[in-house]
Amino acid sequence: MRVCVIGAGAIGGVIAAWLARAGHQVKVVARGDHLAALQTRGLQLEDRIAGSDFTVRVDARNSAAGLGHQDLVVLGVKGPAMAEVLPQIGPLLGNDTMVLPAINGVPWWYFLKEGGQFDGQPIKALDPGGHLLTLIPAQHLVGCVVHVAGEMMAPGVIAQTAHRKLIIGDVQRGTSKRLEALGLALNQAGFEAVVSADIRRDLWVKLIGNLAFNPLAALTGMRMDEMLAQPGLVALARRLIEESNQVARALGVETGIDTETRITMARTIGRARLSTLQDFEKGRRPELEGLLGSVIELAARVHQPVPTIEHVAALTYARARALGLIT
Repeated sequence: MRVCVIGAGAIGGVIAAWLARAGHQVKVVARGDHLAALQTRGLQLEDRIAGSDFTVRVDARNSAAGLGHQDLVVLGVKGPAMAEVLPQIGPLLGNDTMVLPAINGVPWWYFLKEGGQFDGQPIKALDPGGHLLTLIPAQHLVGCVVHVAGEMMAPGVIAQTAHRKLIIGDVQRGTSKRLEALGLALNQAGFEAVVSADIRRDLWVKLIGNLAFNPLAALTGMRMDEMLAQPGLVALARRLIEESNQVARALGVETGIDTETRITMARTIGRARLSTLQDFEKGRRPELEGLLGSVIELAARVHQPVPTIEHVAALTYARARALGLIT
């Protein structure tokens, strides 16, 4: 495949590395010291799952301009960067190009071809003017739930710390030959790829875990295993999970996973430093709108009280403002 990865950080870098190693034509759009390292030394992946490292050469650039049509465009940037990135990728799109946003939280496209009472409506916390919904036609979009833990260790160096699972699905629901082909390519590259007929359900399964633990990690500075050793934090996470499940259910989504099972799933992540904690520590803007603001907005739409989510969100936004990460 001709692949362009925009934003080769922790997750985008992992995807780029494995696809390049499998022989695909991978181009990477990056900036600053990371770009310079990719151009001079290549992309180094520390695979802490299997205990092996490897380096691949990728065509690294500071812009997607002039790259031509791609078979796959992976958006590895954070949700808040979509307003800057999406207007730039039009020239990459051929008739059959797939666009894979590898982001956490509620995606801007959630109600695109969703079919429910809010079909086609933007989520104001993510897309205040509804502009993002107009930039990528639904036929190009492939929903993605990322069950991969990674961390950028240095410019050009990415550590993959847990899991290799990518769930992909058509935003219009159902499956297709192109999704099956993409799933096969991802599996052959070393991922555990699953093609889902209902990607929104899978999004909620991941989102509920992120919402329950990522803000708490950012507020406490703890790894996942450290948080799970604190009974008070586990009790708080339970309330966050329960409220999130109620919002999903009000939107017609049944995750099929109860609270205790979700806590057990979190324990498999081990010593991972969650992405929001990494953002806080490294001075990057965190994905609070996708994890918290959007869920609070959706809860209001379906008249579902979420007091615990609102309280944790207030603390997390306040901490991010105090650190100068958001305004």
